[in-house]
Amino acid sequence: MTQEVKIVEPVKPKVKPAKKNNKIAIIIALLTIVVVVQSVKIFLDAQKKVELMEQNEAEQKELASTIQRLNEIRIELDEKILEIESLGGDISELELTKKEIEEELNRTRTQNRSTINQLRAKVEGYEELLLAKDKEIEELEKLNEVLYSENTDLKTERNQLNRTITELNESKTELESKVEEAGQLKVEDIEIWAIGSRGRERTTPFRARQLNQLKIIFNVAENKVAPIEGKNIMIRVLDPQDNVIFDVNKGSGTFMYQGKEEFYTANQEILYDRTQQQLTFLYDKESLYENGNYSIEIYTDDYLMGKSEFVVK
Repeated sequence: MTQEVKIVEPVKPKVKPAKKNNKIAIIIALLTIVVVVQSVKIFLDAQKKVELMEQNEAEQKELASTIQRLNEIRIELDEKILEIESLGGDISELELTKKEIEEELNRTRTQNRSTINQLRAKVEGYEELLLAKDKEIEELEKLNEVLYSENTDLKTERNQLNRTITELNESKTELESKVEEAGQLKVEDIEIWAIGSRGRERTTPFRARQLNQLKIIFNVAENKVAPIEGKNIMIRVLDPQDNVIFDVNKGSGTFMYQGKEEFYTANQEILYDRTQQQLTFLYDKESLYENGNYSIEIYTDDYLMGKSEFVVK
């Protein structure tokens, strides 16, 4: 009897379901995507932060540069104000601009990007103003040079005119002085006599006992340019010590001569009519004349007309 042989098939291993493997792969993929996205986000954020920092730094530099320029403009404005003011120009606009710049500088702590742009635009405007003022200063300097030249010419002309006026005044004063001097009266032919107690007359020199009365005769000279007017003619008799002999009870008095009050011995009032006039003075001295040299001075108004002298032995 034939024995059947059975063929046994090998047992296949059990395969896990594909569904589970796919789920794990998806999770891993998602995690990978999340990590990549987060990495990209972190990188982009870091990059943006760097860009913002760089932008802020650039803005700060620009702000600092603008503020520095504002300060420089303020200093230049001070110089322009002084220069234009010294040249006689109008500085009101510059003073208002300077005040505006100072206000802008006070607001710099709160400046942002938009206001920085506005500030920069103002700086440009201020710079244009400075350029305009440079031209104005140049024109003022030219004008001042012209005015200085004209003023110098005027001063020269004025000095020349002043010199001419001074010379004319000096000539006028000199002429007036000459006219005044020419109009002064002079005396001539002075005679001095001593009259004794018996009426005898003697000329100098004479003795004291012979001098009972002093007699002085002289002529007021003719003067065609002198004014016709009343004159007070005064004589002064001076002793050897240059003291004036005077006696108020006998007509002596005082007059002004060169700003000082002086005594005179005797006087006469006359009407001077430009012709020669002879005058005689008699003076009685109660006491004896001491020995020595005596002087006779004749005055009118405040000037000396003439003088003479006599001797008592």
